[in-house]
Amino acid sequence: MTMLYAAAAVFLAIHLFIAGTRLRDAITAAIGEGTYLALFSVASVAAIVWLSVAYNQAQAGGEDRQLYDLGRFVHDLGIPVVLLAFLIGVPGLMMPNPTSVKQEGFVDKEVHGVLRITRHPFLWGVALWAAFHLAANGDLASVVLFGTFFVLALFGTVSIDAKRRRKLGAAWDGFAQRTSNLPFAAIASGRNRFSAREYFDWRFLVAAVLFVAVLYGHPYALGVSALPV
Repeated sequence: MTMLYAAAAVFLAIHLFIAGTRLRDAITAAIGEGTYLALFSVASVAAIVWLSVAYNQAQAGGEDRQLYDLGRFVHDLGIPVVLLAFLIGVPGLMMPNPTSVKQEGFVDKEVHGVLRITRHPFLWGVALWAAFHLAANGDLASVVLFGTFFVLALFGTVSIDAKRRRKLGAAWDGFAQRTSNLPFAAIASGRNRFSAREYFDWRFLVAAVLFVAVLYGHPYALGVSALPV
């Protein structure tokens, strides 16, 4: 478990205490944006691999213990909750978004599609995915793994907002006013509106197909069925 704790700490640290802070600003000023992004990408991939290996070792070891079991009902929520995560997160990856890397230039563009729901669709998709797996898997190793992704997704939205505000200034304030971090908050407050025509497009279909593929491929890739029993 020690290795898993260390991997989780490093993974969170490089994203929350470097990527969205003034330390990042200082690093990019010293070595350049391109070099920083290359190094950060390598560090992120390495941390994910380390986290995955440490998780598998922790589950196979004798220190992993069951902390809670919320019952079959929680497991049966997997399909609707993770489907929602895909339908929010995947379309967000396939459209221009000023919160994404190297896409700050879209900050003045009209908000459309899933960005009307939240300006951080991918991270909220990850948060939903992680929250379900955190509830459905009560062993210590799973709590550490999925808890890490859940914390990163939630605090990552705040970190990105702060980073973009420092870099883009008034342009970011205008985009933030037209959108919301919390899903549907801008729509509920009247600052935006939901457009079914924009949302239910080819990106929605890709997300749905990908979800079905992951659902039925789950036992082959991870050794555990994601279907209700």
